[in-house]
Amino acid sequence: MNQTSQNTSDLSVSEKNEKSHILIIRFSAMGDVAMTVPVVRVLTATYPDLKVTVLTRGFFEPLFNGIPRVSVYKADVNGVHSGVIGLCRLAKDLRDLGIDKVADLHDVLRTNILNSVFYMFGITVKQIDKGRSEKKALTRKNNKIYKQLKTTVQRYADVLDALGYPLAIDTHRFPPKAKLSDKTRILVGAEPKKWLGIAPFAQHNSKVYPTDLMETVLQELSNNPNIKILLFGGGKEEKQQLEIWAAKFKNTISIAGKLNFSEELVLISNLDAMLSMDSGNGHIAALYGVPVISIWGVTHPYAGFRPFNQPDENSLIPDLTRFPNIPTSVYGNKFPDGYQNAIRSISPKMVLNKIQEVLF
Repeated sequence: MNQTSQNTSDLSVSEKNEKSHILIIRFSAMGDVAMTVPVVRVLTATYPDLKVTVLTRGFFEPLFNGIPRVSVYKADVNGVHSGVIGLCRLAKDLRDLGIDKVADLHDVLRTNILNSVFYMFGITVKQIDKGRSEKKALTRKNNKIYKQLKTTVQRYADVLDALGYPLAIDTHRFPPKAKLSDKTRILVGAEPKKWLGIAPFAQHNSKVYPTDLMETVLQELSNNPNIKILLFGGGKEEKQQLEIWAAKFKNTISIAGKLNFSEELVLISNLDAMLSMDSGNGHIAALYGVPVISIWGVTHPYAGFRPFNQPDENSLIPDLTRFPNIPTSVYGNKFPDGYQNAIRSISPKMVLNKIQEVLF
C-alpha cells in the first residue's frame, strides 16, 4: 500500500470533518466532465459519510448515476444562472444546501465568480492547477519539453487532496456492466459478436481520422462476421455520415439519435472495445473499463488527456519523425502548415491490427 492510501485509510470521516458536503464544479466539455467520474467514485468509496454535489450541465447528469451519496445540481448557465447576478444567485442556493467545501475542477471566469462569492460566505475553495506552463513547454515548437505530464484525473484528485481528502486513484473500481433495455437489444441485435464502438468525430478536424481512411477501416471490419460495429456521434452532419456508413457496410449500425444519453451510456458499458479520436466518447468508454483505442492527430497523450486507465500502446499517434512538433496544441486547434494531415500517417493497417489485438 502506498503512503497516500495508508494515510487515507487511517483517517475516519468523523476525525476529518463529520458530515462534510463537498461541491465539485466542472461544467464542460463532455470528456472533461467524464474524467471527474473516477475521482468521484474513489472519493465516495474512501470517505463513506461524505456528501457530494456535482455542479455541471444537466445533460451530463447520467454520468454520475449509481455513485452513492452523489447528487447533480444542474447549472443553467444560459438562463437563470447567466451573468454575475445569476452566478451570485447560484452560489447562494448552493450555500443553502449546506455546502462547506468547494473543489473547482474547471478554473474559468464563471467558476472564479462563483468562488469569490463562496469566499465571502466563508466556504473553503480549492482550485485545479491546470499546469499551463508545462503544457506550453510541451506544445511549443522551440525548446519543446517532451514528457508525460500529470493526467487530468490526477489533477482533479489533487484538488480534493488540497481540501483535506487525499485519494489513491489506483483503488478505483469499475462498476458492473449495466443491463441493456429491450429497446437497445432490438436496435443492436442478439447475435453473439464482439461489439466494437466507433466514435469517428472530434471538435477539431486535425483530430479526426480522414473519411477515406476510416472507410477503409470500416470496410475491413465489416467483412469480419464476428464483429458488430456500433457508430456513435451527434449533430446533424455527423448523424448523416454515420447513417451513410451504416447503409454501406455490413454488420454496422448507427446509434446516433436512436438512444438518449442514459441509454447510450448503458450500451457503451457493454462494448468489447471502443475506437475513438481524442474526444469525449473515448473518455466515456474508459469510465466503464472498456478497452479504448484512441487515434491522435496534432494532440498527444502526454498532455494528460489519455482515456482513464488505458495502456500507452492503445494510443495511436502520427509519425513523429515526420511531424516532430506534435503536440502542437493541447486541444488540436493550433498547428503549423503541413500538420493538418499528420493523422494520415496512422495507416488503416495500424488501426486494424490494434483492434484485432484488443478484441481477440
